[in-house]
Amino acid sequence: MQDILEKAKKVKLVVFDVDGVLTNGQIIIGDNGEEYKAFHSRDGHGMKLLQYTGVEIAIITGRTSRTVEHRMQSLGIKYVYQGQRVKLPVFQQLIKELKLSPEECAYVGDDWVDLSIMSRVGLAIAVQDADPIVKKHAHFITTSKGGHGAAREVCELIMEGQGNLQDQIERHF
Repeated sequence: MQDILEKAKKVKLVVFDVDGVLTNGQIIIGDNGEEYKAFHSRDGHGMKLLQYTGVEIAIITGRTSRTVEHRMQSLGIKYVYQGQRVKLPVFQQLIKELKLSPEECAYVGDDWVDLSIMSRVGLAIAVQDADPIVKKHAHFITTSKGGHGAAREVCELIMEGQGNLQDQIERHF
């Protein structure tokens, strides 16, 4: 675990996939074609706390959904890339823009489309119910499933590695 915390200590950007990571992977489509997703409130709170510590958060997802747009706006996440079936070029452009190295980044994924970024970052994370191949390529696997607190777990892990988790907890007393 100490090795994981050392990796977390260096993280300045966490990139999350959406379906299967921030949600349980189910996609609900209404009669009007509108797409619906369920997000866990504690995941959102964890993402806000992590941003408060100065760590940037980005979203790179293969699908496009107004639900994702609205949720990320409500969390103050400014780097949101939807409709990215091939994710690596977007990631490379983002870290270039932010002047970061791949080692200063964490990526949280659950499926094969996430491997191109996971294989390049300093801290690759798979959610508990990720595809087995993805888990093999992760430095860390959450104990929570996607959409059920996995993102919060990641945020707390990063804050613990950077030595500011206790400060964030104490802010709430």
